[in-house]
Amino acid sequence: MPDRSITPEILLRAYAAGLFPMAESAEDDGLFWVEPRERGIIPLDEFHITSRLARTVASDRFEIRIDTDFEAVIAGCAAITEGREDTWINRRIRELYGELFDRGICHTVEAWRDDRLVGGLYGLELGGAFFGESMFHRDRDASKVALVHLVARLRAGGYQLLDTQFVTPHLASFGAIAIPRRDYTKLLAEAMDVTAEWWRWLREKRSSGAEVLAALADSFPQDAK
Repeated sequence: MPDRSITPEILLRAYAAGLFPMAESAEDDGLFWVEPRERGIIPLDEFHITSRLARTVASDRFEIRIDTDFEAVIAGCAAITEGREDTWINRRIRELYGELFDRGICHTVEAWRDDRLVGGLYGLELGGAFFGESMFHRDRDASKVALVHLVARLRAGGYQLLDTQFVTPHLASFGAIAIPRRDYTKLLAEAMDVTAEWWRWLREKRSSGAEVLAALADSFPQDAK
């Protein structure tokens, strides 16, 4: 049976205290709390992308949709792929974040092409903090473009903290850094006192690549325009 001791309310309190849950595997019904000694973040004012990726964003190769298909996104994040033979996303994780999605606290940024979901990410918000959980891609650059759209939305909405949990080479290429737990706790407390707005870019408005790049004009070489 899935671990019912962790409820959505407990989950939110844990995030506010600097913890997040994981499972040993998709088959393991249990959850455990993680509080890394060093926490991965992407400083929103230091986010950067390459000229090539900026051109991909500008081309609108992918249609970016917001909060339209949580189940498909988390399934994509949990899927077994080349180089990833297991996942920490178990049934209880899907249920918990699904409940928070229904409440408007968990969000997805989705990359679609020819009416097919080809990449995306999900995470949750508290105050002025956004906690990125996982991302996936089936087409080249799909998850990268979703991340670019996410950062533009966070900047537009007044967010102060983008938590990536850990730093991978992929995230480091966008400016992700690892900071000590003490520094992270301070940033988190400051962000929690901020009132941010996820829907400052309206749900009905599917932002174009040009609009996103305009919002991130300091994040890529100017010859990428």
